[in-house]
Amino acid sequence: MNGTNLFKIALRALANNKLRAFLTMLGIIIGIAAVMIIVSVITGANKKSMEYYESMGTNKISVSAQLYSGGDAFEEVYNYCKSIDMVVGVTPTGYVGGTVKYGAKNSQSMEYPPQIYLGSDQYSMCNNFQIDKGRDLSYLDVKKYSAVCVLGAAAAKNFFDAADPIGKDLTIAGANFTVVGVYAQKDFMNQGYSLDNVIVIPYTSQRYLSEYSDLSDITVKVKDSASVNQVIALLNGNFDNWNQTGRGNFWCYSDQSWQDQSNQQALMMSLVLGAIAGISLLVGGIGIMNIMLVTVTERTREIGIRRAIGAERKSIVIQFLIEAGVICGIGGIIGIAIGFFGTAIASKLIVQSVLLPSPVITIFAFLFSVALGVLFGMFPAIKASKLQPVVALRAE
Repeated sequence: MNGTNLFKIALRALANNKLRAFLTMLGIIIGIAAVMIIVSVITGANKKSMEYYESMGTNKISVSAQLYSGGDAFEEVYNYCKSIDMVVGVTPTGYVGGTVKYGAKNSQSMEYPPQIYLGSDQYSMCNNFQIDKGRDLSYLDVKKYSAVCVLGAAAAKNFFDAADPIGKDLTIAGANFTVVGVYAQKDFMNQGYSLDNVIVIPYTSQRYLSEYSDLSDITVKVKDSASVNQVIALLNGNFDNWNQTGRGNFWCYSDQSWQDQSNQQALMMSLVLGAIAGISLLVGGIGIMNIMLVTVTERTREIGIRRAIGAERKSIVIQFLIEAGVICGIGGIIGIAIGFFGTAIASKLIVQSVLLPSPVITIFAFLFSVALGVLFGMFPAIKASKLQPVVALRAE
């Protein structure tokens, strides 16, 4: 009997016991759907997290430096970094409070007011911003204490709508600042405290503000990821004496550590939740084995007749393995369909973005469901093939 006929027999057997077949598939359906949803959502959320880190800028070192005497810690760090070939940019990352006004618009009345950052002329390089309109902060802006600012895309829209903000004046913490540039949008989710909802002013111009911020938080940009640890070692070697002598405090770390930690958390969560979903698949597999044993008992005479007319043991094994595989395969297809809808809904609720399972996950889920049927159908199939024709023909 060829494979096509065996496949037809399997479908006929399912059609004759629709409800029992569906209940048998239920564990597979739930397990496959759960695994697809968990893996797809966690993978998608981790990808979004990595995109967020990348949008903030890569190959960065965060530095916290403070002199107890009140001296300018940033200038010391900046001057030392200029001597390191691997460093391509240094900027403060401190921010100040205060109200921002333009005409009738006031940041206090906004649900998400803009963040006001103090930056050097290298702020955009260190934080992965690109100029869309106008110009960036310049070295002369910093040296001459210029009262100018560059807006993020969201901040520009919130204050100026569709109008061109270049050359307009914003009142920031009581002082007037001229808009000289607008950064291109990079946070496309653009929800809540968006990366684009920022206003960057030269760090030296905070003398005009009614509110002040120290420059203890610093970002150092290096040329590539391979240089990050080397630069950290150089910074610690040069400034660790601040901590030892009581002159101040200094510490630094790579932003890569946060990305690695995020990856590890996502992997751990996937393993834990995947194991829980795997229990459902195990239960479903046991259900397949149970129903196939019942099927063998019900079709003992059929097996006896086939054996009596010359059917080989392997053909009996293949017949029941195909039936088990068909049951799990159909259950897998239904589970995949539910997994697609479930992933779309869950991802929208969790990461505010509609995600769908990848083709790799979909194909793997289907093949795994079929393999599960073959694995758990093996014992009943072998048992059926071992029935002696005489004994099988006596069965009622």
